[in-house]
Amino acid sequence: MLVSGALLPQRGALFPALKASGLSDPAIRRAWAAFRGGAWQTAAVLKLWQARIEGLPGWQVHRHEGYRAIVVDTTAFWRPVLRNCPSKHYHPSAQLALPAVVFGIVGEVGEIGGQRIACPRTFERVHPKDPRESRLWSDLLRHLQKTLAMDEIVVVDAGVKISDLQEAQIERYVLRLATNFPARRNSIAPHSGKGRKPVYGQRIRPLAHHYKDKTLAKSLPDRNETWSEAGRQMRAEIWEGSFCRI
Repeated sequence: MLVSGALLPQRGALFPALKASGLSDPAIRRAWAAFRGGAWQTAAVLKLWQARIEGLPGWQVHRHEGYRAIVVDTTAFWRPVLRNCPSKHYHPSAQLALPAVVFGIVGEVGEIGGQRIACPRTFERVHPKDPRESRLWSDLLRHLQKTLAMDEIVVVDAGVKISDLQEAQIERYVLRLATNFPARRNSIAPHSGKGRKPVYGQRIRPLAHHYKDKTLAKSLPDRNETWSEAGRQMRAEIWEGSFCRI
């Protein structure tokens, strides 16, 4: 019930949420007794849930080039009328941050019954004394770095910076950045022989960017890679070496 989101449509009511999870009436009463007088921890519940999912006969682990994808993201339970709510989260429809209880989620990507899912590994709530989402991301990534296996790679969406992942000392990751993302090579650009000597690396712009009334051209890649996947021809442009974001 906790990890499936059954509480949301029931507005937090335990009995209807337990019933919606498919439990029998005796099982619902036992679960209610556990909530009322039992002792449990979210981490232990998630481990049991993960073991149950991975033990199903149809469960398949998603691997890419030998790596298992570990996704990280944040979500929110909106509480617009909750007084003194310590945290907020951006709502795309309202186009502003609204009061919400914000959680961070770490999940292992797999597939069952033809449906791709992320089996939850960790839930992390915003710090009670520091409700900023930047603090939540820092806690998530720092905890993940300690538990990340050598055959696992972190996958994060926009909103996280390369510097955040580097600060958490995460070595393997895939990050979706903005289309106008610029970077610089870590090595200092060669001097043209005129003017002041460069102090930064060469600017790299993976995609062309429209700025006001002009177009900033894309940088030429160091090499291209092409391959076929699921009947489609894929192409990747690659810039070698280490980069740092501007």
